[in-house]
Amino acid sequence: MQLIKKASGQNLGGHLKISTIFSFAFSVSLFAILVSNAGCKGDTTNKPSTTETSIEQPVPVPKFDRDSAFHYVDKQVAFGPRVPNTDAHKKCREWLVGQFKSFGLEVIEQPFQARAYTGTVLNGVNIIAQYKPSAPKRIFFASHWDSRHIADSPLNVDRSDEPILGADDGGSSTGILLEIARQLQANPADIGVDLILFDAEDHGNDNDVDPQPETWCLGSQYWSKNIVPAGYRPRYGILLDMVGAKNTRFLKEAVSMNFAPEVMNKVWSLGQSLGYTNYFVNEKAGAITDDHYFVNTIAKIPMIDIIGKPANSQTGFGDHWHTHNDNMQVIDVRTLRAVGQTMLEVIYREAAGRF
Repeated sequence: MQLIKKASGQNLGGHLKISTIFSFAFSVSLFAILVSNAGCKGDTTNKPSTTETSIEQPVPVPKFDRDSAFHYVDKQVAFGPRVPNTDAHKKCREWLVGQFKSFGLEVIEQPFQARAYTGTVLNGVNIIAQYKPSAPKRIFFASHWDSRHIADSPLNVDRSDEPILGADDGGSSTGILLEIARQLQANPADIGVDLILFDAEDHGNDNDVDPQPETWCLGSQYWSKNIVPAGYRPRYGILLDMVGAKNTRFLKEAVSMNFAPEVMNKVWSLGQSLGYTNYFVNEKAGAITDDHYFVNTIAKIPMIDIIGKPANSQTGFGDHWHTHNDNMQVIDVRTLRAVGQTMLEVIYREAAGRF
């Protein structure tokens, strides 16, 4: 089997996040699943969400503020490309840490150094924000907060050697986690929640001739080998990546289905029950090398990946992926809300013991 990172079955580039299954030093046995097609509904929910069962009272869930999340994405993009070793990267890190602290979370900064495939030594920082750090029952959500150092998509037309803004690829998922932190402060939940921002995820070697999965996700690889806080064992994790673009959808990715199928199926069912069937699609996708792969294989923590894979894509991801078009123009508040509201639903149902 092959796991590479970000590409498509059309061999337009073998890198971070791909829909072809690849081989790697860590071998993964992937299992086929049966899936069914779901109908489509729009984002029509404007009231706080409640999840009902036939015999229990609804679980009150706060409304995810899509405009607030959009603001957090925009703020990151305003710093410029968040490439390690740059001033924009440093300033954005300081802002992210300050935001989490302002929401009452305890923050751990985990600095690390990693040599990129280019030979450059990257000075990265993983950011771990903890809600109720002493609570024994914990789940975690993750994103990467760096952006790609070059615009190397086969669809990119110019300035291929310049870094991209990464509004969707890095910015959207981080913006959703910031809004989740704000909601937890305003609406306390009886559960421990950790929001982890991995660094240096998008600095890998995109080479479909000689795939090098280990050149990607450097921050999550480091964290998985040096877990902080010490002894940390959450029930499971959910990774968000490219979760803010217009007309995107999320498929059941193979690594996730291998390591944490129950979590993935529950999340998809939950999203569909909220009316987001046009986003959470019952369709399988190939394996993707993303941060969840290393969390699963090294840290041995079950983790799924929610990652945008629009239909009729030429690269397997949005046409803005790894191009200079990955800017605020591609971000859709309805997509942010679909993902963010579903994640809040997971948290508050877990707190009630009903997920």
